[in-house]
Amino acid sequence: MLFNSISFLVFFPVVTILYFLLPHKFRWFLLLVASCFFYMFFKPVYILILAFTIVIDYVAGIMLENEPDKKKKKKYLILSILANVGVLAVFKYYNFLDSSFTHIADFGGIKIHIPYLKILLPIGLSFHTFQAMSYTIEVYRGHQKAERHFGIYALYVMFYPQLVAGPIERPQNMIHQFYARHQFSYNNAVHGLNLIVYGLFKKIVVADRLSEYVNQVYLHPANANSISVLLAVCFFSIQIYCDFSGYSDIARGTARFMGFDLMINFRRPYLATSVSEFWTRWHISLSTWFRDYVYIPLGGNRAGKWRMYRNLFIVFLVSGLWHGARWTFVVWGALHGLYTLIGLLTKSTWAKMAAATGFNRLPALQTSLNRLVVFVLVTFAWIFFRAENFHKASLIIHKLFAGEYSGNLMQLSAEKGPLNLILSFLVVGLLLLSYKLPYDLKLKNSLPFLVITTFIIIILGKNAGAEFIYFQF
Repeated sequence: MLFNSISFLVFFPVVTILYFLLPHKFRWFLLLVASCFFYMFFKPVYILILAFTIVIDYVAGIMLENEPDKKKKKKYLILSILANVGVLAVFKYYNFLDSSFTHIADFGGIKIHIPYLKILLPIGLSFHTFQAMSYTIEVYRGHQKAERHFGIYALYVMFYPQLVAGPIERPQNMIHQFYARHQFSYNNAVHGLNLIVYGLFKKIVVADRLSEYVNQVYLHPANANSISVLLAVCFFSIQIYCDFSGYSDIARGTARFMGFDLMINFRRPYLATSVSEFWTRWHISLSTWFRDYVYIPLGGNRAGKWRMYRNLFIVFLVSGLWHGARWTFVVWGALHGLYTLIGLLTKSTWAKMAAATGFNRLPALQTSLNRLVVFVLVTFAWIFFRAENFHKASLIIHKLFAGEYSGNLMQLSAEKGPLNLILSFLVVGLLLLSYKLPYDLKLKNSLPFLVITTFIIIILGKNAGAEFIYFQF
């Protein structure tokens, strides 16, 4: 079920009203049934995949807690991780690995044929798999007690607001909340509505509007001139931010309305002054997941500077592959790894140059320039994230530097006409204006915000019910 659908417009208030009407002891069951219904809206049979991993990890958690032998505990953890990663490997990476292996064999003069699996990727598979893995890892480390209530554990994995696109929550933050007695709170309801409405604004008004232009350029880049490509590349940076952070806002808002706290997943990442800082602001739940469960176990920064750089680069490569089963995603991750390493290696040099030239005495200008550089670097990397293959990515890059900056923005014969382009600039302006609001949207007087934002959604919003980009991951 999509947050930006009529179905959800009915689903959310019904579930929320029932939640507060029911006695506390039945609420977990309502939320679990509602979450199953929410997930099965996509492809009902895929609920069996979730059921499989839930049972495996529930049993694994209890065995991990009960087992005093460290070697056996490690074996249970490995079996649990293999079960989760195995599901990802089959549904998300099998065809990718098949294709890659076949091409390598062909290059070596070996002809092989491994059949493709004609299966549809379950929505949110990477998200709820990582959330389940964090549970068994935390139980193994002794940071979390194994959950004995099967329904509560299943709800931890399946809680509908963040089931298909996060935030990726830790058991320490979520499980105890399902036991808490939540009373209806006016403040929670208003704050939740603020987040929901703002998330819908970012998705329906900004992201879906910009996608009209972005999709045309990326579908037929050969038909666009340099200025059209440049605009589409910049628009995609804003589109993916608004699409993904919009989902996170709605997820947090629906949970907040019922009294649950989900972590903040975005802190205005394009205000970052370095690529390293960008990753402390973008998809925070995934960044911290990789930090705690990949980077630190690899050694983090404990084994010397160069091993730290190696560990960072590995994390970015794995992060790229997590995002999608294409080599373009790996390149996207590698670019961010290179950006981060170069930034760390040259940090002191730039500081000395700024001091020598007096540039450090102009902090506002320095901050603005740093933000611009980060936006340019991140936007360039998004090309590989958005392009369907290397051919289209290289064509987009070629167009950017081809120098065809004279002519009409509409040279690509945009089907939606010039009005959509004008409205695209308008909604980006509204997004920038919204940055005057506190990022947590805890407003003293929410009524003007809710009324104005709802009006903007009705007037400027796209009503096609487009899927969120991260549903694919």
